[in-house]
Amino acid sequence: MDFTLTPEQQLLSDGLNKFLEARYDLEASRTAAKIGPGWQPEIWTALAEELGVIGACLPEAVGGDDGGAEELMVVTEALGHALVVEPFVDTVVLGARLLHATGAQPALDAARRIAEGEALSALATLEDGSGGVPTRIATRAVPDGDDWVINGAKIVVTSAPIADYLIVSAVTDDGVSLFLLELGDATPAGLTSHPLRTIDDRPAADLVFTDVRVPASARIVADGAAVLDKAWDEATAAVVSEAVGLLRKVHTDTVEYAKQRQQFGVAIGSFQALQHRMVDMLIELEQSVAAQYLAILSLEAPAAERAAAISAAKATVSRAARFIGQNAVQLHGGMGMTEELAIGHYFKRLTAIEYEFGTADAHLARFVTATAE
Repeated sequence: MDFTLTPEQQLLSDGLNKFLEARYDLEASRTAAKIGPGWQPEIWTALAEELGVIGACLPEAVGGDDGGAEELMVVTEALGHALVVEPFVDTVVLGARLLHATGAQPALDAARRIAEGEALSALATLEDGSGGVPTRIATRAVPDGDDWVINGAKIVVTSAPIADYLIVSAVTDDGVSLFLLELGDATPAGLTSHPLRTIDDRPAADLVFTDVRVPASARIVADGAAVLDKAWDEATAAVVSEAVGLLRKVHTDTVEYAKQRQQFGVAIGSFQALQHRMVDMLIELEQSVAAQYLAILSLEAPAAERAAAISAAKATVSRAARFIGQNAVQLHGGMGMTEELAIGHYFKRLTAIEYEFGTADAHLARFVTATAE
C-alpha cells in the first residue's frame, strides 16, 4: 500500500510546518492556554486565510477545498508536532464536518462560517455515566409548540467557553437528535456553564440544560446516531494523528537531550540501558504511525470495519502515549516536568490523549464487539 503524499498534500504539509516553525511560539501559546482565553485568534485567522488549513479538510459545499482523510492526517499531525492549542478537532471535525453531514441549512450556514475562520464550535454529547460513548445519553428534548425544550447535563465539553456554536445531542422520539445553538453575547436561558481547564490546559465546561427552549429549526438532524458515531470516529482518528506528531517531537527531543546530558563525564545517551529504552520508545512510535494509517484509511469503510480500525488505532496510541511520555520525562530527570522545557507540556497533552475519546480498555472492548459481528 502506497502512503506517499500527493504533490498537493505535500505542499499543504510543508506550508503548515514552515508556518508553525516560524510563527507558532510555544511560550505564547502556553500563556494563552494557562491564563489567557485558551486560544490565539490571530493564529486561527492565519490558518484559515493565509494557509487555507481550516478549509483543507472541509467539503466544497461549505467553502472548503474538498479534502478528505489524508488531508486531515497531514494537518493534525503537524498541529500535534507544534503542540497547537487552537481547537481544530472540536471546530473542524466535530464541528463543520459534522454540521455538513447533517445536510440542514442552518448547519451548512454555520459550517461556512467555520470554513472562513469566523467561528468556533463545540460538541456537547458526553455525559456522566456514558463511558465515553457519544450516543449513550440521557439528555432529552421534547417538542413544545413550535419549539423544543432540552433538559439534561453534559460533561467536559472542550472549547465550550470559546465557542460560537454549540452542537447538543438529546434523545427525542425519533432517536438521538442533534441541535445547533448559536451562542451570542448572552447565554441561552436555562443553560448553566461551569468552566474548567483540562489537564493539558484546554478550556472546557460542564453544561446543565434546564428547560432550554430552542426553535424547531435548531434541530439539524432527527435520527443522528449514525452521523454522530462517524464524526466521533473521525475525531478519534484525528487525535490519533495528532498524537503521532506529539510522539515524534517527544522522541526526537529525548534522543537529542540524551546526547547532550553529561553524567560521569559522558553523555547519558552512551549508556546501553538508556539506548534500549529509547529504542523501545521508537518501536512504540512506529507502531503508532501504523495505527495512524489504519485509522485514516478506514474512515470511509463500513461501520463495523471502521469501528474496529479506529479502536485498534486508539488503543495502540493510548499505550504509546503513556509509555513514550513517561519515559521521556524520566530520561529528562527533574527537568522533565518544568515549565521551561517543552517536554512537560507535551507530556500533559499525551496524558490527556490517553483518555480522550475513550481509554485503551474501552477501545479494546469496542474492537472485540466490532470484530465479532
